[in-house]
Amino acid sequence: MSKYRITLEGKTYEMEIELVPEETAAAGMPKSQYREYRGGGAVDPTVRVMDPSAQHTTVSHTGTVTAPMPGTIVSVKLGEGAAVKTGDVVLVLEAMKMENEITAPVDGTIVRLCCAEGSTVAGGEVLFEVEQG
Repeated sequence: MSKYRITLEGKTYEMEIELVPEETAAAGMPKSQYREYRGGGAVDPTVRVMDPSAQHTTVSHTGTVTAPMPGTIVSVKLGEGAAVKTGDVVLVLEAMKMENEITAPVDGTIVRLCCAEGSTVAGGEVLFEVEQG
């Protein structure tokens, strides 16, 4: 396992990366959430990295927010009935030993919270709904 430190949008993250067999990597992560690593122009099909565009929370036109990846809810910051502004942290999802802040996509009110602290969620599972207002 190799340790790395990266800075993304002003935040620094430390991570450990483990090289896993192709069949293990493909079984644990939908293809839409990873891309092949291109080092020096060559493609190494055995190394895959998370596609940053797949990391963002999926939001439907109705204000439904889904988990960007499987993980565990480590903290719920706001509950049903809470007024939110775009970007307010609603909950924290831990996935692959990293904490991901899941935020409100629009100004409005949380009308449905579908998970609780300590619960595990699947990628694409509905986390909460915001009614714009």
